[in-house]
Amino acid sequence: MSDTRVTVLLAPDEPPLPGLKALNGLARVRQLQGDDGLAEALADTDVLVVTDFRVEALEAAWPDPCPIRWVHATSAGVDALMIPPIRDGDFPVTNAAGLFDRGIAEYVLGAVLLFAKDTLTNLSRQRQRRWDHRETALIRGARALVVGAGSIGREVATVLGAVGMEVVGTARRPRDHDPAFSRVHGQEDLPELLGEADYVIVTAPLTPDTEGLFDHHHFHLMKPGAVFINVGRGAIVRTAALMDALDGHLAGAALDVFEQEPLPADHPLWGFDNVMLSAHMAGDFIGWRRALGEQFVDNFNRWRLGEPLANPVDTARGYGRR
Repeated sequence: MSDTRVTVLLAPDEPPLPGLKALNGLARVRQLQGDDGLAEALADTDVLVVTDFRVEALEAAWPDPCPIRWVHATSAGVDALMIPPIRDGDFPVTNAAGLFDRGIAEYVLGAVLLFAKDTLTNLSRQRQRRWDHRETALIRGARALVVGAGSIGREVATVLGAVGMEVVGTARRPRDHDPAFSRVHGQEDLPELLGEADYVIVTAPLTPDTEGLFDHHHFHLMKPGAVFINVGRGAIVRTAALMDALDGHLAGAALDVFEQEPLPADHPLWGFDNVMLSAHMAGDFIGWRRALGEQFVDNFNRWRLGEPLANPVDTARGYGRR
């Protein structure tokens, strides 16, 4: 097993993935920044770890025949990685499911509190040196709808439930007796649920079924004055439709992901007073990169011992099995 060749595909300006020294004596690890030498590296790789989804370069350099026996993504979402040679490969694919759940759940709680306590207005009034007493909402008893009741969605529901919110979820199939939720509906129930929720939170993966899901129609179905939070994938939301809804129908939105990333500096979303924007960082807690390396090492030890891998991905559907 010490002859096992592990290649870590990094972004051009990304530092090496920490925590992999634990593989000394177990594998030969190559951390590759950028595309130079990519084809040669893939042809000499047993295990591919992908931290940067430069899928065009990856697909162009994919070897034939392919020696790769396992692909691991250091992210929860793997939709961008599902290029034909990976989606149709005869090797396992795993992801970083679970690692970002708590960070994202705390981000969502913060966003809920931000709007309930009208913090954006407070910050604006502070900059204006303006005293403006107002009443704000309690979140206890408020209704939250989590669209995507998977690992992240369940953690979001657990955190929001702990502060007294009523949380329902949607999933590909309905579930009975999920302790994180009041109830979990099938995705087909989404239209009727939108009008009941004070907060609509997207945690779903990007799939053909969810791409463009939140359009003019679905935003119109949301309760007037509701808040929209997206920590799933940007392409689940039609940005133009959201901006229309923010102009009088919705109270506001917290957005960590976008159809176009990075969000251009001249994009009109930056100018909305009722929107909080962040740079696709909701789950990135201090020390997250080392945690990713340690998670991979743990899974590598399973792999070399012939044990079932943690966090397998259903490549046909493009997200983790659960």
